[in-house]
Amino acid sequence: MPTPPPAPKITEAEWAVMRVFWQLGEAALGDVVRALEDQLDWKPRTVQSLMRRLVEKGALISESQGRDFRYRPAFTQDECQLDEGRSFLQRVFEGRLTPFVAAMVEKQEVSKDELRELRALLDEAEKKSLTRKRS
Repeated sequence: MPTPPPAPKITEAEWAVMRVFWQLGEAALGDVVRALEDQLDWKPRTVQSLMRRLVEKGALISESQGRDFRYRPAFTQDECQLDEGRSFLQRVFEGRLTPFVAAMVEKQEVSKDELRELRALLDEAEKKSLTRKRS
């Protein structure tokens, strides 16, 4: 099975637009403008420009419905977050996860709940690793 293409690199402003699509699934320009108007002081033209760039980058799919256009994400939020996270780790931490986690835990306040979640994730990853080695 071929590896899916990586999600395109998107800017911080484009992430705001994509979050709307991941929440709504499919939307028209007006839907996105309304969803963002309480959060950001952007004009409709700004949102339209960002959406056009996202279509050009392949992050959004645009479909004509009569005189209107509907848009939907070409990638899931998880796919974009994973690709962005990998890119960040590579650029900043030479692809190494441990120094990143260590820096976050040492320099940030981490709640007991977050530590519990991290432990559970690590335990699960260790179980999967052991299972793969036995196969």
